[in-house]
Amino acid sequence: MARLLENIGKSILRDNGIVTPDFKIAKNQEEAVVAADELGYPVVIKALVAVGKRGKAGAVKFARNSDEVRKIAKEILSMTVHNFPVELLLIERKVEISRELYVSITFDPLKMMPVVILTCEGGVEVEGIAKLEPEKVKKYHVNIREGLHLYKAKEMWSDLGLTGKSLMAAAGILHKAYLIFEKYDATIIEINPLAVGPQGEVVPVAILMGIDDDALFRQPVLSKKVIEGSDRAWRPLTALEKEMIAVDKAESYRGTARYTEMEGGNIGFLCGGGGGSLLMYDALSRFGSRPANYTEFGGNPTEDKVSGLVKGVLSKPGVKGFCMVTNITNNTQTDVVARGIIKAFTDLNVDRANFPIIVRLAGVNDVKASKLFSEAGIEYHGDDITMEDAARLMVDKMKKAYPEEES
Repeated sequence: MARLLENIGKSILRDNGIVTPDFKIAKNQEEAVVAADELGYPVVIKALVAVGKRGKAGAVKFARNSDEVRKIAKEILSMTVHNFPVELLLIERKVEISRELYVSITFDPLKMMPVVILTCEGGVEVEGIAKLEPEKVKKYHVNIREGLHLYKAKEMWSDLGLTGKSLMAAAGILHKAYLIFEKYDATIIEINPLAVGPQGEVVPVAILMGIDDDALFRQPVLSKKVIEGSDRAWRPLTALEKEMIAVDKAESYRGTARYTEMEGGNIGFLCGGGGGSLLMYDALSRFGSRPANYTEFGGNPTEDKVSGLVKGVLSKPGVKGFCMVTNITNNTQTDVVARGIIKAFTDLNVDRANFPIIVRLAGVNDVKASKLFSEAGIEYHGDDITMEDAARLMVDKMKKAYPEEES
């Protein structure tokens, strides 16, 4: 999932017939004051970051005049919200709220259907309500062939007790939001709160929207606006992680590659297959090592993709060894992987005699791979050892190469 910043999400709502509060973007105090003056007071000032729960982090505040805007803007721009540094502000006209609702549309991977989640207890974490008072949260699965009709949206909100003008307005927003979910290949649209005003009007106050990464080719406009790597949501991408995304996209037709930096660590780690990589990472840690990254590939990548990924693994500061392991059961052409690894070591001029390296790679063409590694002076193992054996060998090599350091 690639997330969109809130201003982009609200612009999409507007473009598709859902009215939102007027807003402007500011990158400093003075721009924030100008924006607030133009919008009219009171205003809401929000950190514009690709992460939720900004209110609990103190990154959503109200201002009644320009002096308060200047003070709050300075404060929020100096914050880091859930590991995301604040570089932009969303300035928005404050909405008068009588009641807060919650609505989200996402995809249920078990039933393989879109699911609508509603509650009349908006403005708070819906997970807590679902756990403590499950009867207040309603879930409705949607048949993708039929879609979500307006009459069904009315029934959903009516089940939760909405009536009159609020019912009609909330149903209209839910109906249009589902159409947006389909149209833009969204993975989630969450509106929290969906505010009910004193006259029964209903307005989306805050929105979170994510797009399916694999469908971005169908969304050329949004593909330039999504926050790459925001699916992890725990911190922004590092420069090296962005480089590895570029490596993966350069040959998107064959194979996938994922790279995540870890704090510290001295072993460059590469593995084929998600389950195998998790087991191997755990094994390296259990034997006392410190992997510098979590990196995996799949889908039979090209030589250039493997080479680019390995160069990324090796280029992180502090990496003093390299461990590459795959499951035995896979369809990867091991000789292609071997050439990619060898090319990376050659291009980076790595001293293979003194740099600890373990490769445990078996599968298609592993006889060719074994010969390539042998000629390149890289220790290679096939199915003669287990993944755990490979982890133990790697840690032993690191200890011998760097006896003065802890593994």
